Amino acid sequence: MHISAKADYAARALLELAREPARPLTCEAIASSQEIPFRFLKSVVGELRKAGLVRSQRGCEGGYWLGRPAGEITLLDVVRAVDGELITLRGEPLAGLGYPGPAAGLPGVWRRVEADAAAVLGGVTLTSLLPAGSAQEPVRKGAA
Repeated sequence: MHISAKADYAARALLELAREPARPLTCEAIASSQEIPFRFLKSVVGELRKAGLVRSQRGCEGGYWLGRPAGEITLLDVVRAVDGELITLRGEPLAGLGYPGPAAGLPGVWRRVEADAAAVLGGVTLTSLLPAGSAQEPVRKGAA
């Protein structure tokens, strides 16, 4: 299975935004903090905006924010926003895949792999990945 640079960069950018959701971040700040090529990040953030995972504002007070709460954004959302299909075979979706004869059972295995990967990625939110003490972590009763 291949995890694209786009998906990795997109997840890292969203985690930067989730860390301090009250203030916007520029692409330059995200790229610098995560050591991501700026030009590549700019196109990735555009795809995240189209998918509704980030929102933007122009101007000197502008930048990017999460498009919805970090607890509602999963890694599956991120991968699908920038890569489309989770798993493809030679660039084609697995849905209509079929083989003759002794290989007839193979497409079912590939689809199971895809379903399992979707279940794992769909169960991981941005909030669950944030370090302890970040802005998105819930405050516990009795904590100082």
